[in-house]
Amino acid sequence: MSIEGLLEELKSISFKKLFDLSGKKAIVTGGGGGICSAIAYGLAEFGADIALIDINAENLEKVKNFLKERFPERKVLAFVADVCSYQEVSKVVEDIVKEFNRIDILVNCHGIGQWVPAEIMRLDDWDKMIRTNLTSVFIMCQIVGKYMIKQRYGKIINIASMSGHIVNTPQPQAHYNTSKAGVIHLTKSLAAEWAKYNVYVNSVSPGYTVTPLVEKLLKQEPKYAEIWRSMIPLGRFAKPYDIVGVVIFLASDASNYITGEDIIVDGGYTIL
Repeated sequence: MSIEGLLEELKSISFKKLFDLSGKKAIVTGGGGGICSAIAYGLAEFGADIALIDINAENLEKVKNFLKERFPERKVLAFVADVCSYQEVSKVVEDIVKEFNRIDILVNCHGIGQWVPAEIMRLDDWDKMIRTNLTSVFIMCQIVGKYMIKQRYGKIINIASMSGHIVNTPQPQAHYNTSKAGVIHLTKSLAAEWAKYNVYVNSVSPGYTVTPLVEKLLKQEPKYAEIWRSMIPLGRFAKPYDIVGVVIFLASDASNYITGEDIIVDGGYTIL
């Protein structure tokens, strides 16, 4: 292509509109949580209708009402469900499709954490971590993915963690690190299989982010706050809204040549 041809082609492109999510239908799991509610807010602001899924009914209702108040023109649904249950997820996704007619975006944002030394970790702890943080992501991706494959389009964003790339210190969390590494590789595997259906699968790996739960932890264990902050080149923890921009990007047409990638949002923590 000549430079003249390229410039002519650019006339037909609005890069601003590439980020527009107007009319898109999105599911956000863990919708009552810190990072997840911020992501739902961002998707709604950019034009998407939102279906929230969470096991915490009280927080879920608060986020749903907040989004409806802030974006009265958007449709906001909320479903209490256990994403570890294939049956519950199947039913909820079926209900969402009945309401929305399609699903364009899936953000798997749910998860749990735990600190326990590997040598004394109970097998129940390991199984619960892997099922909640990894198996449930596969369940969501498989069930929603079937609809996306049928409609020949979809954007899946799995929220992993920088812990899927490194072994954090000083906390012992072998099962958590392993679960998040699994999410990253599951993302790549699904992206390879589903690219032919125009279904994009990417992941985002946040660093230390001050959610309500983490804020409570840091107050209880101030020594960890000092250690972790000292290892972040940008010198601060992330806020939930620091994770939103990259999710908007991956959910939009601006990322239509990206699949199977993991984007780390950690203030530089993993580069040292």
